[in-house]
Amino acid sequence: MYHQDSLFKKSSFKRIGEFNSLSPEIFKAFVSFEKLALAEGKLTAKFKELIAIAIAHTTGCPYCIEAHVKQAKKNGVSKEEMAESIMVATALKAGSAMAHGVNALNAYDETEDDELYRASYINRLGEFTQLSGDAFKAFGSFDQKALKAGILSSKEKELIAVSVAHTTGCPYCIDIHTKAAKKATATKEELAESIMVATALKAGSALAHGVNALVAFDE
Repeated sequence: MYHQDSLFKKSSFKRIGEFNSLSPEIFKAFVSFEKLALAEGKLTAKFKELIAIAIAHTTGCPYCIEAHVKQAKKNGVSKEEMAESIMVATALKAGSAMAHGVNALNAYDETEDDELYRASYINRLGEFTQLSGDAFKAFGSFDQKALKAGILSSKEKELIAVSVAHTTGCPYCIDIHTKAAKKATATKEELAESIMVATALKAGSALAHGVNALVAFDE
């Protein structure tokens, strides 16, 4: 039983440095990787922070949200740009659940195919128009608006979408949005950098929550 009601305090994040003494070699390797992943490259540091914000909302890490929103603001990210990146993350996280609905249809129909992730399975998604029409149409409308060019370009939104798809682990989403990013003129190098940001942030979420483990262990 915990002796405190609050499991998330901003002040707890200060304990992250303890991992430098508890697991120094690995901690330093992670810090080095994260620094490189978020450094200016083919993508700007500002845009990488927008990706980081989107991923932090996908992983649900309050420490990561706090840290990367502040860093993004320092890099000149506007509140409107931040909001658009969060909406893309929201659409992709919801889209991951929706896309996996085709697996549910296959399971319900007792499909005998041993392959669980055929690209062609996504074609079954339209069946939800008959099965849950209003909700499916409402989701489609939201998804389309979230990915439509606004303050952020279509290319930027698709790169964010690819990043989020790698954190949700949705093969259909990775396939669809990688192709859409390429169509929107994203290069393979830009794509790779966006995936590295996603990797750093997903790993960072696990490490950041380590401070909660330290608090719990010491009680």
